[in-house]
Amino acid sequence: MRISFCLLFLLTGFLALGQTKVGGLVTDSNGEEVAFANVLFKNSTEGTITNDNGRFYLESESDYDTLLVSFVGYATREIVLERRVNLQMEIVLEEGEQLDEVILYVGKQSKKNNPAIDILRKIWAKKRINGLKMFDQYQYDEYEKVEFDLNTIDSALMQSKVFRGLEFMFEDLDTSRITGKTYLPIFINEKITKVQGDNKMALERRDVLGNKNSGFSNNQAIIAFVQDLYSEYDIYNNYLKFFDKSFTSPLSRTGVDTYNYVLSDSAYIDNKWCYNIIYYPRRKNELTFKGDFWVNDTTFAISKINLQVTKSANINWVKEIYIEQDFEVLSDSVFLLKRDYMLSDFAFSKKESSRGVYGKRTTVYDNYLFNRELPRSFYKNESDPFDPRIFERDSIFWEQNRLEALNKDETGIYKLLDTLRTVPKFRTYYNIASILGSGYIEIDKWNLDIGDIYSIFGYNDAEGIRLRGGARTYFGQNDPWRLEGYMAYGFMDKRFKYGISGKWLLDRKNRLIISGGNRRDVEQLGISLTTTTDVLGRSIASSAVFTVGQNDRLTNINLSTLNIEAEPLTNFRLRFGGSFRTLRSALPDAFSLDYIDPDAPGGISSEIKQFELATTLIYSPGKRTIGYGVERRDINNDYSTLFLQYTQGLRGFLESDFDYQRLQFSYNQPWQVGGFGRLYSTVEVGKTFGEVPLGLLNVIPGNQTLFSIYNTFPNLDFYEFVTDTYASVHLEHNFNGRLFSRLPLIRKWNLREIVGIRGAWGSLSDANIALSAPANIPLQAPDDQIYWEYSFGVGNIFKIFRIDFNFRGNYLDNPDARAFSITGAFGIHF
Repeated sequence: MRISFCLLFLLTGFLALGQTKVGGLVTDSNGEEVAFANVLFKNSTEGTITNDNGRFYLESESDYDTLLVSFVGYATREIVLERRVNLQMEIVLEEGEQLDEVILYVGKQSKKNNPAIDILRKIWAKKRINGLKMFDQYQYDEYEKVEFDLNTIDSALMQSKVFRGLEFMFEDLDTSRITGKTYLPIFINEKITKVQGDNKMALERRDVLGNKNSGFSNNQAIIAFVQDLYSEYDIYNNYLKFFDKSFTSPLSRTGVDTYNYVLSDSAYIDNKWCYNIIYYPRRKNELTFKGDFWVNDTTFAISKINLQVTKSANINWVKEIYIEQDFEVLSDSVFLLKRDYMLSDFAFSKKESSRGVYGKRTTVYDNYLFNRELPRSFYKNESDPFDPRIFERDSIFWEQNRLEALNKDETGIYKLLDTLRTVPKFRTYYNIASILGSGYIEIDKWNLDIGDIYSIFGYNDAEGIRLRGGARTYFGQNDPWRLEGYMAYGFMDKRFKYGISGKWLLDRKNRLIISGGNRRDVEQLGISLTTTTDVLGRSIASSAVFTVGQNDRLTNINLSTLNIEAEPLTNFRLRFGGSFRTLRSALPDAFSLDYIDPDAPGGISSEIKQFELATTLIYSPGKRTIGYGVERRDINNDYSTLFLQYTQGLRGFLESDFDYQRLQFSYNQPWQVGGFGRLYSTVEVGKTFGEVPLGLLNVIPGNQTLFSIYNTFPNLDFYEFVTDTYASVHLEHNFNGRLFSRLPLIRKWNLREIVGIRGAWGSLSDANIALSAPANIPLQAPDDQIYWEYSFGVGNIFKIFRIDFNFRGNYLDNPDARAFSITGAFGIHF
């Protein structure tokens, strides 16, 4: 049924019964917008702050007849509301008079003699003894609801060709109480968790009791995106992380240098006297909030707070971020988080009229209990969050355990999505989005995915133009086993290549997995210091359409692997496996892998056959995943990874050629440097004991592509440095626009500055040099001095592109050494 604007207005009027809605623009007497003005229903604590453009929207379930609008330096306006719904209001503030014993704060606020900052200092002093931290042990119930909605629904959208045949979707529209825009719910996820913790032992156990979703419930990529999107945060922390960015908290110790604070009001909240403090940023284009908070006058605990990201903040694809937190008073002095609400408006543009998608998360906390001591062993036996029964709870369970009932629109989402799945047009839209997101074309009747589509086309000097097609089994996102394979054809070498792999989850609790496969292909080895055992992977250097210099140091590889892996402790993986590989140059005239072999005709061999046994330990503290099948998906990227591998080459087994031992270690760590962005760091060391030819040595990873690839050296050619002992360091810091935001001429472009420095040292024994003497490339290690490079980059160009300017620090006398290069990258980033 098609809904006209007339019907929408009638519906809005009907739903507005028992509500008060206001919205509009606040300006001064000169017509200039007044940003961060305080808008409040009289005789209440319900209010909001105008945005950067002076606009506001506010609604309440209660009836109010008067609106107060104020800002420091202006006289307060008291406006009588003649109707329950008052939109498109135009409110003019006049400059106020300075009264006796009243200090008016205008624009930038002084840090001295400011009562708001005096209160802030007391918040800092008390924050470590507020809330759950006051008790030795604690437990509570947590109910989380995540919802996605299409917003800014108007008649033009409903009547467009895109939604022709889907008009019934718009029968249940509602209006956001934060922005005043109409929206249509399209996804909801509910989760109930029992949380128990011990502050003395610094341990916490979270048992998921129920999990339910609709909409894109079978799309693990979307679920993982949602999980990462709404990570946990604490308003008392100095920085709050959203969308991979660190925003300065208004309660931060660095807040006084970032925000203006104004003591605005005082009132009773839950029979406790509280102060109201308004805050807004001192500078534009930084990752900051605006809003206000209520703080108790004796405990200096936060009673209520709202945070709204300023529109000028350097963040992409997000037009609005709005956060509310309410705390309840337990006994006389304990304030505990009761409700946490967050709304994000995702859109291509930050213009007021642009359409987008709301992402909303509501978390409710209740049933607090304290000082119930449990043994340490209790916290180590966390329940299985992927138990299928958790995802199959019936309606009675949800009715009894929800801490906040679903409203009419939220209840209707489950029914709406069930209906949409039967509509061919919606299925088409969903399939297109799924293909672009995952790279695979789903064929449900065969339980098969075709892809990935992003690997179809490639080019290199050995194969020329290359086409590749693949497929994988896919019964569902939590399959206990999976088969995957591909075939490829090179039009220059006129040869077919293939890869096939399989993996099987034997034990879900300990993540016991057996896997294996075989690959025959052309590969650019030496793109990483760790030898690949991935039978399906392929580096970008093997297929780059455009490269710098000659990209002819390619290898024909025939690789077979068999591995067993377990995760005995959370995020600690132990892997043991064997591999057999045959290596031969793909272009022997340009790049030879020949080595001295007394048993070969002529004393020289061009092919390496090698069997290896490898034991690998991988520890990723802080890593979060989703799923319980043989393949899981990461849902965060802020964790460190420690990698340790011991490899034993066995001569004679399966005609293997060499005996050797190799020990390798790497440590990857992202560092959030407060409001100064994120630093990525990697340290790698390794050594090979024994004599091995060029094809088994460790190559310092060069990069002859035009892409910026982390952990490679963009001014280094492939195989320019070869080692059997090595150490390397990579540091890359993204300031997220912190510096550019201070430059008036380019501030509005929201560019982001990136700097990097990297170095490598290595050595190569005389015995290994002599063994590969027949090779036709020079064998050199950076042993005289540490090889190093540095780079300066500009990111977020048109929100998508990044350009890096790379400089070589030394070894400039090497043949064809590249002292300078330009590389780039593109992608969707917040």
